[in-house]
Amino acid sequence: MNAKRSFDFLVAFAGLVILAPALLLIACVIFAEDRRSPFFFGTRVARNGGEFRMLKFRSMVPGAWKTGVSSTASTDQRITSTGAFLRRFKLDEFPQLWNVVVGDMSLVGPRPQVSTDARMYTSEERRLLTARPGITDLASIVFADEGEILADSADPDLLYNQIIRPWKSRLGLLYIDQHTLSVDVRILALTLFSAISRPRALAGVAHILESWHADPILLRAASRQHPLLPWPPPGADEVVQKYPTQAAHA
Repeated sequence: MNAKRSFDFLVAFAGLVILAPALLLIACVIFAEDRRSPFFFGTRVARNGGEFRMLKFRSMVPGAWKTGVSSTASTDQRITSTGAFLRRFKLDEFPQLWNVVVGDMSLVGPRPQVSTDARMYTSEERRLLTARPGITDLASIVFADEGEILADSADPDLLYNQIIRPWKSRLGLLYIDQHTLSVDVRILALTLFSAISRPRALAGVAHILESWHADPILLRAASRQHPLLPWPPPGADEVVQKYPTQAAHA
């Protein structure tokens, strides 16, 4: 077991033990809302291919994934009232600590993808699948307001692929090339700190990217001080023009 995996296991296990009472309370609140399972098991692409079941607190109405919409805007009618609160503070992601304990995920790494999104990857983006998917990463901080970005869009999946995916993938690829255990600790700290001060968390992200000599265009996008521009994904020459309708997300 390497240092990153050992760190992941110890922190995730400790987190589950410490947070157990809070996680139980959240599960009870979700169940009380509609008397349905408080958990959602989403099928995601595993490291080096294959699939695994990603555990989350359910934040949408039962069967929401059947609509075939992958990206979720903050105005999505499938989101429950409790789910909106959980998403606001990223509490729906906490059960993924179990995925980290069993080795499906890492604390820090590119966010896991549904197969529909992964099939759209360019050859360069497929390098993202060589890393164990993570609960958080730089893109999770930069695009913490993803729901608001996609709000009121007639096609949130297409908009995601045009103005978020290009930068998210570049951040993930840069992380794969540059990450260390100390960087993981910094990203975890910035993720927690973003709940208190997002501008300062974004400044921390910028500091990491500058130390990695990131492309100025990526730095501009990651600063979130400018409108997000449609851009080709890494390894592509054109902006995405269409999105397959078959997807599963909740």
